[in-house]
Amino acid sequence: MKIAVDPFSLRKQSLDDYFRRAAEAGFHYIEFSQRDDVWPYYTHPTANDEQVTTIKRTLKKYGLELASCLPLYRWSSPDEDERQAAVRYWLRAINITLDLGCHQMNSEFSGRPEQPERSEAQFWKSMDVILPRIEKEGIQLNLEPHPDDFIEDGIRAVDMIRAINSPNVGFLYCAPHTFHQGGNAGEIIRYAGKDLRHLHIADSFDHRASEGGRYISNPPGNPARIHQHNPIGLGEVDWNEFWQALRDVEFDGIATCALFSWMDTWDEDNSKTHDIMVERLGAITSHPEELR
Repeated sequence: MKIAVDPFSLRKQSLDDYFRRAAEAGFHYIEFSQRDDVWPYYTHPTANDEQVTTIKRTLKKYGLELASCLPLYRWSSPDEDERQAAVRYWLRAINITLDLGCHQMNSEFSGRPEQPERSEAQFWKSMDVILPRIEKEGIQLNLEPHPDDFIEDGIRAVDMIRAINSPNVGFLYCAPHTFHQGGNAGEIIRYAGKDLRHLHIADSFDHRASEGGRYISNPPGNPARIHQHNPIGLGEVDWNEFWQALRDVEFDGIATCALFSWMDTWDEDNSKTHDIMVERLGAITSHPEELR
């Protein structure tokens, strides 16, 4: 088992500060998500060979390793030109991941909820290209349902991943998305079982509460999705059920601290969450002494 941090909130800072602060918060592993100088949201990766060398050198400087890389591309877009472009971006991102010495990638289904059937068809077309490549390279790809995607429900996401029928593709459960996935974290985790290979750890309030009046977004009835990535305890995720479900399935994958809500307390919040993760996941793994 590995405990990682996603320094997404620090993405506009220099690579040196980005990695230094992660290390100072107590982490040894990094989940490398969107940065404009590496892989921006939904456009072609920008990192060249020189940038890859800089990243590797900076990781080594702070005693860090990559646990996973997390690019996002619209590979299930209903628009065919956009989908084909996303496949090209994916292939470049795979090259960068391998050059960084990493064999773990995470992502989303990245289609549109208003066109679920078209998005799914586009997803399978993209997988026809990407799946053989990740299998050839020995990459483990974990996918998560996401708010405002064509798959938001957790059970449905597990079924979709199983339909891919590849040992190289697994399920990522994102705790702060709990209330968009159905609000049934324990059920989803137990249903996924050994297909659950990655966790994102953060808290969120239930946007469905108070007859939908917990959050107000105008105009009334608009389809916006709302959630947070808060420190544990500042939200309504049922953490007792969450940790118990992980124990029930004998989870032994990667867990990423994914706090994005408060820049001014980022260091303190991530350090505290790191310690909580070590304690709670250490009670699950058979090798708690290896957690860091």
